[in-house]
Amino acid sequence: MCRRNIADKGEQTVTIYTLPKLDYGYKDLEPHLSAEILELHHSKHHAAYVDGANSTLNNLVEARESGDYAALNKLQKDLAFHLSGHVLHSMLWKNMGPNGGGEPGGKLGSEIKEAFSSFDAMKSQMSAAAMGIQGSGWASLAWDSLSGSLIVQQVYDHQANAGSATIPLLVLDMWEHAFYLQYRNEKAKWVDAFWNLVNWDDVANRLKAVRKTNLALD
Repeated sequence: MCRRNIADKGEQTVTIYTLPKLDYGYKDLEPHLSAEILELHHSKHHAAYVDGANSTLNNLVEARESGDYAALNKLQKDLAFHLSGHVLHSMLWKNMGPNGGGEPGGKLGSEIKEAFSSFDAMKSQMSAAAMGIQGSGWASLAWDSLSGSLIVQQVYDHQANAGSATIPLLVLDMWEHAFYLQYRNEKAKWVDAFWNLVNWDDVANRLKAVRKTNLALD
């Protein structure tokens, strides 16, 4: 579970986020992703985003109780940063698997072909998006609920530069902590390795779940 609810702030129910367990061992994604990187990434970096989100929620409770919103803008940005980091990392662990790679079939495969003309074209665009990120961020294959189609996005840091109507289905972490210990400054090798890890069944299940999303804008 990514979160659990407790009521220990007076009459307020506070959401507490928790670090999810992996569906595989730290060594199971080798040689494409080393056990050292995966363990640090999951147990240290991801855990820090969980702690940051929980701390920010507690600070927001205190702000509401005191009526002092002087730090509200910073707290809102902190919550977006840490919570988005938690969500994207939680998705990343599910998006990857020891038996990943290849090409998707079924509805996911046909949606990719419809949106990008071919799987290779989507893969090429998403790889280029990952390589083109200026600074830290993510590449994402996302469902645009407004147009009802798949798109590729760049996500700067954790939460910026993403369309409001989009829902990520497949995410590729391009922060240096995701690959540097293994691939150094050759991040293109990390991008190539990632495609050998993609759990397309997970992506397909996410697509099935989000296809019914309707923002009721019509």
